[in-house]
Amino acid sequence: MDKYEILYIIRGAIEDELKEKTVQKFEQLVATQGGTVDELDKWGMKKFAYEIDHQTEGYYVLMNVTCTKEAQAEIYRLMRNDENVIRQMFLKK
Repeated sequence: MDKYEILYIIRGAIEDELKEKTVQKFEQLVATQGGTVDELDKWGMKKFAYEIDHQTEGYYVLMNVTCTKEAQAEIYRLMRNDENVIRQMFLKK
């Protein structure tokens, strides 16, 4: 298993409850794929340097996970298809 750092941005315009559900959804997804969330850091609302999808701010979340390459690919695919996630970045440690 490999270690990954996942930084993703959730739309700032949605309710706080939906933001929390999105964070929990991806935490559970890592677990169902056989990985573990080593650290979860919610950075909160931040302004963008430039507009992304007509949004000027978003909710940043940083997750450090341990999972297989196949699980990482599935998590990435589901994040790209989630309408609440504006951007995502995966870094292999």
